[in-house]
Amino acid sequence: QVQLVESGGGLVQAGGSLKLTCEATGINLAYYDTHWFRQSPGQERERLATLNNVETTYYDDSVKGRFTIFRNKEKNMVHLQMTGLKPEDTGVYYCHAAAYGLTYWGQGTQVTVSA
Repeated sequence: QVQLVESGGGLVQAGGSLKLTCEATGINLAYYDTHWFRQSPGQERERLATLNNVETTYYDDSVKGRFTIFRNKEKNMVHLQMTGLKPEDTGVYYCHAAAYGLTYWGQGTQVTVSA
């Protein structure tokens, strides 16, 4: 059984910080490309950050310099540390893992940034 579970979302004021966690069971995230996506109401799901299986990172320009994706290998987790949060960062944040022709999604965690 493969499962991705996101946690760490919540309500924060503009300029604040949150750390999101993607915890995996059934797969080892170190062998997958792991992504964080965000979906806001009425908008497309947007890729924000990627950590691949050789530890290369990618960030969307909208979060570059503010968000950091990193791995806790011993706990089979990938995190997204978010700083300098803006109201436009509000949305549901999803963990996505892909490799071997397979894709997995978590259920999402809500992040709300108030002005």
